[in-house]
This record gives sequence, C-alpha cells and structure tokens, in this order.
Amino acid sequence: MTYLLQQFLNALQVGSIYALIALGYTLVYGILTMINFAHGDLFMIGAFCCFLSVAFLGLPFLPTLLLSMCGVALLGVLIERFAYRPLRQAPRVSAIITALGVGLFLENFTLALSPYPQQIPPLLDNRMWTLFGVSLSSLQIFIIVLSLLLMFLLDLLVRRTMVGMAMRAISWDKTVAPLMGVPVNAVISLTFAVGTGLGGAAGVLYGLAYPVIDPYMGVMVGWKAFISAVVGGIGNIRGAMIGGYILGAVEIMVVAFFPSTYRDFVAFVLLLVLLIFRPQGILGKPQQQKV
Repeated sequence: MTYLLQQFLNALQVGSIYALIALGYTLVYGILTMINFAHGDLFMIGAFCCFLSVAFLGLPFLPTLLLSMCGVALLGVLIERFAYRPLRQAPRVSAIITALGVGLFLENFTLALSPYPQQIPPLLDNRMWTLFGVSLSSLQIFIIVLSLLLMFLLDLLVRRTMVGMAMRAISWDKTVAPLMGVPVNAVISLTFAVGTGLGGAAGVLYGLAYPVIDPYMGVMVGWKAFISAVVGGIGNIRGAMIGGYILGAVEIMVVAFFPSTYRDFVAFVLLLVLLIFRPQGILGKPQQQKV
C-alpha cells in the first residue's frame, strides 16, 4: 500500500505537467479546430527561458516563472499571427504542415544556440518528509499545487469572464461571433497567449523536477500531452486536465511494475484503444456533421 501511495504521488507530479501542456492543445483546437503541433517545442522554449533567467540573469523563482510564461506567450502570439492566421481559409493540411515546420524551426534554432544539454540551477529548496512510509518532497507538492492553481484560474477565465464567453462564442460559431461584436482575431491571439503561456509554465516546472534539458525534449513530451488532450476529449478543458492525470498514472504504474521501455508503448496503445471505443474522448461529445 505504501508503494502504491508513493507511485500515486509521482503520478500526480507527472500528470500535472502533462495536463498543463494538454490545455494548450485543447484551447487552440476548441477555437480553430486545429492541432498546434509546435506546442511541445514551445514547452521546450519555456524550459530554456527558465535556464537563461536563472543561469544568466540570476532571477528567483517567481520572476523566472513570469518571464518564461510571458516570453513563450509572446512567441505563441507571433507564431499565430505570421504562420497560422494567413492559412485559416487554406486546406487544413496546410496548417498542420506549417505547425510541424514551426516546431522543427524552434528545435533547430535552439540546437544552434545550445548544442549540448543544459542543467537548470536549483531554484527552490527541496525538503523531504516521510509520512506513513511515503516520501514527500516540497518540490513535488509545489509542482502539483501550482499546476492545480493555474488550471483553476484557466477554468475560471473560460467559464466566468467576458473573455471566456468570447472564446466559447467563437468555438461555437466563428461566422456569427463577429456579427455579435466579438473581436475574433484578438480573442484568438489571446487564446494562443494563454495556451502557450501555460506550456511555458509547464516547461519551468519540468525543469525544476528534471533539471537536464535539451532542444528535443519537447517532442515526446508534446506527443504525450497531445494524447492526454485526446484521451480527455480534445476541445474540453476539464477533459484535458483529466487526460493528463490519467496518462501520468498509466506511465508511472507501467514503470513501477514493468520495464521502463514499455512506458511509451503503453501510452500510444491507450490512445489507439480509446480512439476505437470512444473516439470523442472521456468528456468529449460526438459531433454530427451536416450532409
């Protein structure tokens, strides 16, 4: 029982990071019905912003977090403005190819600047406690609590504010929303800023938990977060949160009882099984297409 509780705590930590990144996928899909495949690399940029803020500027945690979130959010807005917006009326495959190209550009640009893995200096004191035989670290608790706080604030933004109402209006009908006075381009840019900003926060938290970072770290983590979004029901914010914790729990339990090489295999099998039996995801709703 103690072993299971320990793994449950580890799953909460990993799942919190997956959930934050998955929210970026689901926000963009909910507004534009588009998968931003560069989102995993924006998460990587967030981790490198954390490294630069600590190693070269010597900033403490809170300014580092805010600077990383704002920097990645600004980059996300620029990508939407110059890479995705001109393709809104183009075939959907054009946007997908562009997103993949943006991701490759970010990876290789970062690789040119930093060809070797970097280690983020410690930002927070990591204290250890033992409770009923379960080892708790202050870093684990901090990552879980901060992630939940950011998710709560996002849910509050989308469901309880005028900006969130505008987001939901565009998601419901992009044609009618402008006629009702909704500034579509501004809301879409804000959506990209919020989604990528959460990805930047996830990059900082990931860098705290796993200090060694490299330009390709966002590839697999990004795919895992995408799986989380699909499992929960892509386009559904609470579904993305649930999907992140489910995938985190599955991965940790696989590593706990089987060889670690099975971890990625099980994650993708989970996606395939879900797409067969419930393609809309756990909280997603089936969409009917008009003929």
